[in-house]
Amino acid sequence: MKILKLLLIAFLITLAFGCLLLAMPRIWSALHPNDPPVGYHFTTATYLALILGLEKLVDRQPAVPQEIEEIKNIEYKNVKGKSLQIDMYKPRKLTEKVPLLVFIHGGGWKGGDRADYKVYLLPFAKKGYITATVSYRFVNDSPYPACVEDIKDAVKWFFRNGDKYGYDPDRIALIGGSAGGHLALLAVYGWKNSVEKNDTTLIPVENSHHIKAVVDFYGPVDLTTEYARNHPIVTGFLEKTYDQAPEVFLEASPIHYLDRSAPPTLIFQGTSDDLVRVSQSDNLKKQLDSLGVPSVYYRLPLWPHTMDAAQRVNDYCQLKMDAFFKQYLN
Repeated sequence: MKILKLLLIAFLITLAFGCLLLAMPRIWSALHPNDPPVGYHFTTATYLALILGLEKLVDRQPAVPQEIEEIKNIEYKNVKGKSLQIDMYKPRKLTEKVPLLVFIHGGGWKGGDRADYKVYLLPFAKKGYITATVSYRFVNDSPYPACVEDIKDAVKWFFRNGDKYGYDPDRIALIGGSAGGHLALLAVYGWKNSVEKNDTTLIPVENSHHIKAVVDFYGPVDLTTEYARNHPIVTGFLEKTYDQAPEVFLEASPIHYLDRSAPPTLIFQGTSDDLVRVSQSDNLKKQLDSLGVPSVYYRLPLWPHTMDAAQRVNDYCQLKMDAFFKQYLN
């Protein structure tokens, strides 16, 4: 009986200590409300925090409020019968042209849905922006560089249609998460920017408009690192190994195109991300600083990949995005 009693006491102490550890991120954030929210480092601990109600997931399919007009399934490109589309959200009472925020979903370049970012699209539309979300071809159907070409074509579509939809084509920001962050950075930093293919004819890139700002949520920026070039998601995306075609890994790396003309960049990265290493965002920030490009970097301690699915992180990111857009889009 004495041994059982000791075991029970040890179990209760361990349980109490575990609960205290799980509660510590919330306690720390309550004591330091202006600092980035602290996470749990381990995926299992994050799930436990959700199960216990310490954390709340965002509502990924919020209802469209009455004051917002939803325009769905706008075709911006058709590839051999495959329609690539845009959904757009507009404040109903617009009196002047406003900035446009374009969101590009993630999914490892092989999945995801353009509706995934309604959690951002609707709040920013309510703040007076026009917001949009874009579909693109996945690698299972169309290998690299199809998805990059699609995002570049979507950007050109947005440049041409400001008058029709009420936004200012000179005040556009691209926002992407994970693979979507990678595609946003490639499009903005200038993937193959000298010329691009239109059927069989080479034409100059249109230079009448430029993306004014970009937001990167934990997107890979350098596919030539040892970790990235050996990762099955990356080799699946490029359909080659690094030994077969190192130039393709370089070509698909946004950091390769950085120069002083890059637009202001906002970066969010969890320090416990075991899919896209924090060093990717660290090096992006370092390179931006060395070039004198305006940039803001939020390292969110102990959060994993897709950290903004947690409501507490999402609220913090929206707050920082709002300040960034007010500074660079208005």
